[in-house]
Amino acid sequence: MLSRISRLGVQAVNRAKLGQNSVTSRNQKEAIRSCLNYVGNHSFCSATDANVSDKSEQPEAKISVTFIDKDGDEKLINVPIGMSMLEAAHENDIELEGACEGSLACSTCHVIVTDVDYYNKLEDPEDEENDMLDLAFGLTETSRLGCQVIASPELDGIRLALPAATRNFAVDGHVPKPH
Repeated sequence: MLSRISRLGVQAVNRAKLGQNSVTSRNQKEAIRSCLNYVGNHSFCSATDANVSDKSEQPEAKISVTFIDKDGDEKLINVPIGMSMLEAAHENDIELEGACEGSLACSTCHVIVTDVDYYNKLEDPEDEENDMLDLAFGLTETSRLGCQVIASPELDGIRLALPAATRNFAVDGHVPKPH
């Protein structure tokens, strides 16, 4: 979306330099209006303070997370603070589906927190997450959606079990490749 906003802006500036009307068609007006609505509904920020150091110079804080697949095989990974377990699974080739890509519209990223002490460290699930968990296969008392479990320092060492199956009502049986 940002690249589209940039292209529309460049086109408008170039037309203005030539003394032309910067918006030439009704379609462009609608596209610009749509992009501006998008920008108005999302927060963007940039660091311009000279004291802000380059992010690449600072080591990224990570926690250890163990995923346990349906066969009992374990995979230990390091997850950056602030990343969801769904994203971490996809980046590490762990078979956690996430059909809705983390938009709380499915239960295919269902995980089971194996230790109740870690489960209690998580924020309580929102109503939307609970609604999706109601559809999850193999629901337990410590079930959560992987897209809603965000890495934080207190979760270092968490162990997440993947259920034996998922329910994907859109395309049952299809396992998409992570993006």
